[in-house]
Amino acid sequence: MDVIALTSPSRAYKLNASRIFPIPGGFMTNAASQNDEFDPVTLEIFWSRLISIADESAAALLRTSFSTIVRESNDFGTVLMDANGDSLSENTGGIPSFSGILPRTLKHFLARYPKETWKPGDCVITNDPWLATGHLPDITMAMPIFHGGTLVGFSGSIAHSPDIGGSLWSADCRELFEEGLRIPPSKFLIEGEPNALLEEIILSNVRLPDQVLGDLNAQVTANQVCGRRLNEFLDDSNLRDLSSLSRTLQQRAETAMRRAIDEVPDGVYHATLDADGFDEDETHIECTIRVNGSDLNIDYDGTSPQINRGLNTVMNYTYAYSAYPIKCALDPNTPRNEGSYRPVTVEAPEGCILNPRYPAPCNARQLTGHLLAGVIYRALAEAIPDRILADSGSAPSMRAVFNGLDPHGNRFSQILFASGGMGASAHKDGLPTTAFPTNSGAGSIEAFESVSPLIVWKKELRTDSGGAGQFRGGLGQECEIEVRSGEPLQLSLLSDRWWHPATGVLGGEDGATSRISFSDGTVPHQKSRTTIGPGMRLHMQYAGGGGYGDPKERDPALVRDDIKNGYISADAAKRDYDVS
Repeated sequence: MDVIALTSPSRAYKLNASRIFPIPGGFMTNAASQNDEFDPVTLEIFWSRLISIADESAAALLRTSFSTIVRESNDFGTVLMDANGDSLSENTGGIPSFSGILPRTLKHFLARYPKETWKPGDCVITNDPWLATGHLPDITMAMPIFHGGTLVGFSGSIAHSPDIGGSLWSADCRELFEEGLRIPPSKFLIEGEPNALLEEIILSNVRLPDQVLGDLNAQVTANQVCGRRLNEFLDDSNLRDLSSLSRTLQQRAETAMRRAIDEVPDGVYHATLDADGFDEDETHIECTIRVNGSDLNIDYDGTSPQINRGLNTVMNYTYAYSAYPIKCALDPNTPRNEGSYRPVTVEAPEGCILNPRYPAPCNARQLTGHLLAGVIYRALAEAIPDRILADSGSAPSMRAVFNGLDPHGNRFSQILFASGGMGASAHKDGLPTTAFPTNSGAGSIEAFESVSPLIVWKKELRTDSGGAGQFRGGLGQECEIEVRSGEPLQLSLLSDRWWHPATGVLGGEDGATSRISFSDGTVPHQKSRTTIGPGMRLHMQYAGGGGYGDPKERDPALVRDDIKNGYISADAAKRDYDVS
């Protein structure tokens, strides 16, 4: 284990991968708690430890959750926030949009429950799309953290519930009310005791009460772990509260982001994107980016109006998936907190598909929100060509939701979280079968099969699916799933890219489109609920990522390696790269 000795007045610490421990005999004064300034080494150590607190909270959620959605597919997030509700540290492996949204939701909680009314052990919950992450299956929880009797911060977690009643997770509802149970900001725990009535209401409206309750309790556990670790940190560092440290860390993050934006040439950049939409309601996104010094504004004026299907993306989600790709492109190495997002503003006309009016359906909001990274990067391609990605076939994510009875008569609900290919960059080929801008994944197929009457017969890379380019788009995949239930199952499909592929940039070509079919040759609706009978197989082809740069500039040796590895066919090599 590496040891770093700090001889400054702060203290001596030894570091390991998970935690910072005081070294016996280390020295510390009250200087850090009395001043707004921290020496750089101490500040880096403190910041790293706060991130480790959020990560340990995430580990607790993963290890105690009941559903494979959380523990296998990574559909969760944990955040440590200060007493004002501003994010201080985020877990490193959760869903990016969740980390950006949690502080916004907490501020809604504080409007309903003022800070002075919170008690130790309280836990507030909501899944209201307009207050939280944009659709009902995501449950948001926050708990206060007290130190020495004083409120010093909040722990927060979000997890995609295995069920929230209503229509299953689907895209074809016409109103929010069809999509499931909506929980207004309410106390799930009151001073550590369960709110029995609220718990009964939730469990009476879901298909899988044991799994749902197990995941809710796992979120509580995650929040409690965050609180305990923060108290340990404050004791070790001799800080009375987080106010000075939080202010300093947020200023550092904001300064880093502003410096990064300042390197982008001032100007107005524009791009558009068309998506499959829902039947005749094809959707269109207009994106205008204005860079002025260290300020960056993203404006979606001209985007399609909201529709009466669940593709609408509320403003919280629109903002999160606009700021995150900017952060990835311009300032990928600085840890994220509230300050990271202040230089970025986002606008979308009220009533458009990126800022719908209540009660618009929004269950499949990711089918629109995940597209924003691609149109943002296309707008910035000429300004910062070395920083952006081509469009990703994994955006939006394609999901298949199975629901019904297993051979023992027990109800189950299972989601296949698999991904298409990422877009290529100026430096390397796109990653195959990798989610972006979300980072949920399929997880263990064995775990998927163990809790459902489903068998995955095929899960393999899809040849010729990545867009040609100097750097090739990431490959999609093909999955084949058989139903082993004795009776038909409900199936909900959430997919896109059937008609509009992931586009290449700066001369790169488009990736392959997606497709879904049954083993009897029929083709289901790409965004609707249907049934699938015993013994039938679902065949899913995931889209590939767009290519980057002129294909004729690709190294012929790389093309031959692609042929050898089965990534592209000989015919495609001749057609796209003129390599035989």
